[in-house]
Amino acid sequence: MKKSIILLGVLATSIGLSACSNNTTTSSATNSSAHSGHEHHKAAVADIREETPGADVLPQFLKNQSKDMKLVYLSVAKNRELLEKIPCYCGCGMEVNHKNSYDCFIFKNKRNGAVVWDDHGTKCGLCIEIAAKAMLDYNRGKSIKDIRKDIDEKYKEGYAQPTPTPSL
Repeated sequence: MKKSIILLGVLATSIGLSACSNNTTTSSATNSSAHSGHEHHKAAVADIREETPGADVLPQFLKNQSKDMKLVYLSVAKNRELLEKIPCYCGCGMEVNHKNSYDCFIFKNKRNGAVVWDDHGTKCGLCIEIAAKAMLDYNRGKSIKDIRKDIDEKYKEGYAQPTPTPSL
């Protein structure tokens, strides 16, 4: 677990440097143009969804992805309670009806334990950055409320509208 946390930290740092974001301050009226690199959000059908028997079996769409990307997906599956309370700021709430950061990676958890994965997170550095940061902070003992506050503050300007994640 310690190794996973370290890898998530490295990943979050590297993704943070290349995330599809605009760190300049803009008004909320220009958030969508400031985040124009997300053309893939325009159509939900562009996202690949794949079911596996459980959270420990990764989907085939991750086959050619890096070990770090696979680690993020495995970590997301283990942090549902956290990530369902964390919004995403890439525009996926408006474009593909995501409700929170968890939705960028997992479309559905079935009653029989099967997981329907979503490849949205593989195409968006901002999704990965937010999820990885939240999971790292949580593993370091930070409360979900404080993590949410930090993320809302960091992405409140210059990014798309957040997913409609309920307030804490």
